Amino acid sequence: MMAGRYQAYSEYKDSEAEWLGKIPTNWEIKRLGQFFQERREKVSDKDFPPLSVTMQGIVPQLETAAKTDAGDNRKLVLENDFVINSRSDRKGSSGVSPYDGSVSLISIVLTPRRVDPAFAHYLLRSYPFQEEFYRHGKGIVADLWSTNSSEMKNILIPEIPEDEQKQIAIFLDHETAKIDILIEKQQQLISLLKEKRQAVISHAVTKGLNPKAPMKDSGVEWLGEVPAHWDVKALRFLGFCQNGINIGAEFFGSGFPFLSYSDVYKSEALPEEAAGQVQSSEFDRKSYSVSEGDVLFTRTSETIDEIGFASTCLKSIRDAVFAGFLIRFRPKASMLYPKFSKYFFRNELLRAFFIKEMNLVTRASLSQDLLKRLPILLPSLEEQQKIAESLDEKTAAFSKLMKNAEVAIDLMQERRTAIISAAVTGKIDVRNWTPPKQPQPHKEKAA
Repeated sequence: MMAGRYQAYSEYKDSEAEWLGKIPTNWEIKRLGQFFQERREKVSDKDFPPLSVTMQGIVPQLETAAKTDAGDNRKLVLENDFVINSRSDRKGSSGVSPYDGSVSLISIVLTPRRVDPAFAHYLLRSYPFQEEFYRHGKGIVADLWSTNSSEMKNILIPEIPEDEQKQIAIFLDHETAKIDILIEKQQQLISLLKEKRQAVISHAVTKGLNPKAPMKDSGVEWLGEVPAHWDVKALRFLGFCQNGINIGAEFFGSGFPFLSYSDVYKSEALPEEAAGQVQSSEFDRKSYSVSEGDVLFTRTSETIDEIGFASTCLKSIRDAVFAGFLIRFRPKASMLYPKFSKYFFRNELLRAFFIKEMNLVTRASLSQDLLKRLPILLPSLEEQQKIAESLDEKTAAFSKLMKNAEVAIDLMQERRTAIISAAVTGKIDVRNWTPPKQPQPHKEKAA
């Protein structure tokens, strides 16, 4: 049972449902189908706005949702209906809908009949119920595992007095709202730390570490002034570029290391070992090698503002080849220190170059010709090393703070999950709970 300031019920009995365990003696157990009626009516999204079934509940269709041609073949949802995605790769995507609308046919829509919708929202979204729901499903592997409505109707759930259901829902509204506020504050902190980290990097790789250094106009609008002793050169003069290898899908899954778009897009430095594998030839591995100091740029994307993200190779990846939708820039060792490259080429100021130079391109694709025009700032190798060492230290401090915030979020989310599970399965008794009184604003006494 959940420890803390919440008390348990005075007496329990066996529920005969493993996911519930013991339940309060005043609760009963019945099949879910006795409390909900399935809604199967098919409608068009022209008449009923499309909704998305998400981990956060039922919301107006997300911009990122996959669009289909099945707009006239959807399920009707009315306010207070409970909707759940039947597929296990969407585990946890469910909730009581605050809207009238329509959802994909893979969703199960249930109308509450003898259960409070607010309580149903918490009960059927709780972690124990979600696990029980998918346990009743069938399939070959996790991605193809689903649960149909007839199986769902047989799941045993608690029958609870209506006033108690409402009290549990009110209690959970209050407690989860407090936790959500704390989570949001930590998320805001992480966003601020990321912004500050990027600002520190941008300043160091474009202005240097010495605030008293004489400055000069770089001749590049988005770079502004730079240290007077730094050189500014187009990338074409510092090394050579090459597009990646194009290999048919049938050659993937085994063989030699393969670097993909995600390896480059997600971090400043390439992984020391590539997760992907491809059946490349000896000629391929020589022609499309990945060596220390190489900088790989993303070449294609759905949007212009995602073009040109770069990742630096800090340690040669033996026998690796890189994908065709990447461009490899191999600088002269005498020009760029790899750890300086790691920060310089992920510097947010470079986004201005790609967005400006590609704003008339109808298809988002970075060419070598455009990349070769990218202005590069060149301190001496010794100064590059000092900048990189300074940024290693500063970014490590930011990373530690962000990690602490992420750990705090994880703990709060665990707390949120635990308190919901405890309340809807009767492990804590909230019947006598009352929301704490809000502090009254201080009023000064009249003189």
